Amino acid sequence: MSINLALILAVLTLFTGVIVALDKLVWKTDERDSRTAPAAVNMLVEYSRSFFPVLIFVLVIRSFVFEPFRIPSGSMMPTLLEGDFIFVKKYSYGLRLPVIETKIIETGSPERGDVIVFRLPSDPSVNYIKRVIGLPGDEVVYDRQRLTINGKPVSLSARADMLNGVPIYVEDLDGRVHEILVENPHQSRRDGTYRVPEGHYFVMGDNRDRSKDSRFISAIPEEYLVGEAVRIWMHFIPWNMPLWSRVGTKIQ
Repeated sequence: MSINLALILAVLTLFTGVIVALDKLVWKTDERDSRTAPAAVNMLVEYSRSFFPVLIFVLVIRSFVFEPFRIPSGSMMPTLLEGDFIFVKKYSYGLRLPVIETKIIETGSPERGDVIVFRLPSDPSVNYIKRVIGLPGDEVVYDRQRLTINGKPVSLSARADMLNGVPIYVEDLDGRVHEILVENPHQSRRDGTYRVPEGHYFVMGDNRDRSKDSRFISAIPEEYLVGEAVRIWMHFIPWNMPLWSRVGTKIQ
């Protein structure tokens, strides 16, 4: 069972806000001897006054500015590693109300090559992170590890080194240069031609043979976008030392 942190935070903020408002308008504990009020009311007001400003600050920042996420798998290797903690810029693709996720202000749209976090359409409580490959209206062809978008092959060149025994390649998506992993350059999973519907985005993991992406879950509707992954702020796996060299790394 997943925990909806946004809902919990919103409920706590609303609850403490209501208590503070009731105190100002009805109870008015500041204007009378606190001994005449029930101890439970005094304690509730005191705690609400202390926590409400903090809760509303965290809710605003988390909902509209930046939200932290942890990378749970290796589907975005070598760009992101399991155990990376990242910041996601929430205002990149529009401002949305917390919990109900209704867009209230349009601020932009994903560009090809962006690394995005989105809610899984089949289970919106689950967040995925992938790279935008196809934009609305695009035709994406994936054939033996090579991408062709709208009839134009995507530049792909091999590097001399490997990661965990898997060859590293460099891909250029409209100037967004990044590394990908290719286990078998001559064979791949889910080759085919994919047409991206309007209002949708075709996404793939950088670990091309180890990613459950739009080849399996279809293109992602715009309303399920969460934000753009922009920077790594920590890398930590229990029982291991943190990888300090990854702290502050910009996500390419």
